[in-house]
This record gives sequence, structure tokens and C-alpha cells, in this order.
Amino acid sequence: MAANEDCQKLGWKGIGVTEHFDLVVIGSGPAGEKGAAAAAFFGKKVALVEKDNFLGGAAANTGTLPSKTLRESALYLSGFHQRKLFGFNVDFKKKVRISDFMAHEHFVKDQERQRIRENLNRHHIQVFRGLANFIDDKTLCVRPDRCPEVYLTADRFLIATGSYPFRPKNFPFYDPRIFDSDTILSLDEIPSDLVVVGGGVIGCEYACMFAALGVKVQVIEKHDMIVSGMDREISHTLQTRMGAAGVEFYMNDSVQRLEPGNLMELELESGPVLQPKAVLVSSGRSGQTAALGLDKIGVETTPRGHIVANEHFQTKAPNIYAAGDVIGNPALASTAMEQARLAVYHAFSLAPNRDLPTLLPSGLYTIPECSMAGMTEEQLEEKKIPFVAGKASFASNARGQIIGDTDGMVKLLYHEETNKLLGVHIIGEGATELVHIGLTAMMLGADNDLFINTCFNYPTLSEVYKYATFDAKSKLATRKKRKMENP
Repeated sequence: MAANEDCQKLGWKGIGVTEHFDLVVIGSGPAGEKGAAAAAFFGKKVALVEKDNFLGGAAANTGTLPSKTLRESALYLSGFHQRKLFGFNVDFKKKVRISDFMAHEHFVKDQERQRIRENLNRHHIQVFRGLANFIDDKTLCVRPDRCPEVYLTADRFLIATGSYPFRPKNFPFYDPRIFDSDTILSLDEIPSDLVVVGGGVIGCEYACMFAALGVKVQVIEKHDMIVSGMDREISHTLQTRMGAAGVEFYMNDSVQRLEPGNLMELELESGPVLQPKAVLVSSGRSGQTAALGLDKIGVETTPRGHIVANEHFQTKAPNIYAAGDVIGNPALASTAMEQARLAVYHAFSLAPNRDLPTLLPSGLYTIPECSMAGMTEEQLEEKKIPFVAGKASFASNARGQIIGDTDGMVKLLYHEETNKLLGVHIIGEGATELVHIGLTAMMLGADNDLFINTCFNYPTLSEVYKYATFDAKSKLATRKKRKMENP
């Protein structure tokens, strides 16, 4: 009897029972939650299937929120900001226990799981626990742990199963000292030194986090710049700042051999042999699709398991949609939410039926933060679009001096002829918040008069927009003068 009651709590209503819904969503991460809520808001009968014991997917449990929370814990426990602000240097490392490091992360995860559950309940979305597998393009089999399966039929499906860390075969992940971006959260102690394989977003975020705690960090990156896709000047500045914080880089390099042994040995292609206490492998992510049975319903996937979808997030099976990390880049929580909403609007011909914004911000929660929206200098040069770059430093900003961040900067890219803002790139304190000012300006199609005519609070970091624009106008005037003098 008790077992049956447990199964009923998981959504089981009896062996062979089939229930019909307008929409069945697979996955409860940002895309799954928002897609389900969007359909329910318009009166659709919605079910959500989650295989794990907790709601929220990787964003709430192993990725976005946990890693960003750990960053804040690292900054606080290490006294990172206070060291520069008050001019002293204290070794906080000796005082930091792993329980201290993880305590706030556990609290934030619990709060986010509760928020998601309340949101699903508020929209009357029925949750089923278990592994999902398509029987056909109208039927989904859900297999809860230790309970009989239940069958769900639906007019539409939204796959939002997310992704998981890709594990290259040349790394012995059976060794407890070798981690990926999910398992790094299960650390039982803070290592004295750490090698990070991969200088992308996740690799750099964790490298900064552990470096702030006094851990010796070495980053191995196969390309000539960290975080490819970011503005090259910002990337170079970030690498310089990370280097000043003690992070050592091996660029244009990769791992040739890794021998676990009592003393781990990691040999690089360039020759050096490192002996780290722990290794974090950050080699991208794969779509969480293997168990879904997509081959039976004609849904196409890439070699990394990402679902192929069109501009409406519709798969090869017309009634099945996919959104979020499961369809690959940009693989951002913010983007995933919008993708899922738009997928639902298209699936049910709901208003507002619109396209995904072409301007999407991206944030890098390193130390310091980096953020961007729009085009980079390299992209503008490649497209031969004439532009001028205006820059302003936090060192020349009163608030920057107050908070002790004198290395930050903002770079605004304006079209040389129309004066329209084409890109905004920021490194420094609050970059992921500040970027939205530039993003909004670009969404409105504003030119360089907007920030000149705007009165900003003083002292604030936001003022850098005005002074970066002054810089751009000054450079533009100089160019025009030179052209007139040398026609």
C-alpha cells in the first residue's frame, strides 16, 4: 500500500492508465518551466515530466545558480574585494572549510526548487516523475523509479531536457580527483591546486572562483584566446586580470597524457608535465537526448546529441518542439526561457506569436565579470562595417574608485556613418547588469545622442556609457577632420 501511495505522488494513476494533455513538457529547467507556464497561461492542459528528484534542471541544481552562488561565496570568504578596498592582505584560505563554501549554495538551490514548484502549482501544471521515452509522436511513456510506467498522450510536446558535460575519452573520470562541471560541486575539500582543461565560459568561471580562494590554478586552452566568441580585447583583458590573480595559462596547448597514480601526472602537448591535486575538464556539453527514443519519431540530432530545430524551435516531427540547451548554442538560461515561450506560441498559434530577439546578452561570471551584447570589433571588421569604438574606464569613474574596481571598462561600438550603437562590451564589477543599458539602446535603434542627453545618477558605474560615447564622438570628429584635410 505504501509503495502505491509513493507511486501516486509521482503521478502514477494505475497500470496502463493513459492521460491526454494539450502539451507535455519534458524537463523542468528554465525552458521547461517557462514553456509549460506559457501554455498553461493561455488555458492549455499541461503536464511536465522530470526524471530527477528535484525540479529545476542543471540551471538550479548543477549549473547556472550553483556556480554563480559559489562565486559569491568565494568572493566573500576570501575577502577578495576587501583586500583592495582597505589595503590589507589576509590569508582567508586557512579559515575556509568546504562546508562554509557550499552552505549558501545549498540554500539558494532549495529556494529555487521551491519557487519552481510554486510556479507550476500556480499554473495547475501536473508534474510526473520518471524517465521519458517516446512510443510514437503522440505518446510518451514515463517510467518512475520502482513504479509502473504511465502513458501520456498529447497534441504537442516540448523537449527541454537540457545538456550534460561532455567527457573526452582520454580522461579517466573514474578517478575521484578528476571532475566535470557537474561533479566539481561534490568536492569534499578545497584542493591546494587545480588544473582546468578548457578556457571557455565554465572553465574560466571556476578558475576565477578557486583562484580567489587561494588555490593554485592552471588553465589549458587549445586556442589562442580564452572564451572564444567574446570581443578579443575584453578576452585579453580578462586573461591579464586572471593572471594577476595567480591563474597560469597554457595557450594553444592540450593534454597529451594523464596518468592518475598516487601522484597525478598530466603531460601537455608542448612538453610540460603538471602534477595537480585535482583536474576540472570543461570540454563543452552534450544534449540530454539518448533515452528519449527520438529515432522512433523522426527527430534529428547532432553527433553531440543536440536536437535539430527550425527558427520556430520545431523539430522534424511537426508536433514536437525543443528549446534550451538541448538544441545547443547559445545555451544560456535567459535564451532558453524565451525559446520555450516562442515555441509554445508557435505550437498553438497563440498571441503574441513573435520571433526570438536577434540581440541577446551574454554574461561571464568570472572575476571580474564580463558581458556583451551585439557585435564585436572582429565581426564588424569581417563584415566591413565602418565603426568607431568609444571606451571609458572604471578608474575614471567615481563609483569605480569607491568600490575599488579601477581595472573595469566599457567599450561601445557605433556605426561610423549612422551613429547607431552596434555593440556593447564590458568587463568589471556589475558588468552583467550594466550591459542591459546598452542592450535596450540597441533594441530601440538609438544613436550616440541617447547617452549624451541622458542624466545618470552620480556616483554610479552607469556613467561610463556617457563618457564612452564622448570618446567615440571625439574619435569620429578626428577621423572626419583628417578626411577633410586629406581627401
